[in-house]
Amino acid sequence: MLREGRFIYVLFCCQQSIEKILKALLADKTGEMPPRIHNLSRLVEFLKLELPPVRAQFLGELSDYYIQSRYPDEIELEGELITKEQAVAVLDNTKETFLWLSSLLR
Repeated sequence: MLREGRFIYVLFCCQQSIEKILKALLADKTGEMPPRIHNLSRLVEFLKLELPPVRAQFLGELSDYYIQSRYPDEIELEGELITKEQAVAVLDNTKETFLWLSSLLR
């Protein structure tokens, strides 16, 4: 997606990867299915994780990139506003955050 210039989808995939690892942590911790929500900050609350402010802010911003497939016109309009530099920065931060969260799995 990055190579093809589809930056909104890069951000969406970043959001999805963090959502899935948070839900894996929650399932691991509780032994139950995680809630069907997409708000990353809310998932962190369920986990009772203490995050550094910069990481908490990143997850809050990343939650905004969840895409509901019902609105393809809005996706294209939003996608035009995202630069390659923004997509690369979010991707790099996502990789770092994902690795950190993965280290918390049993």
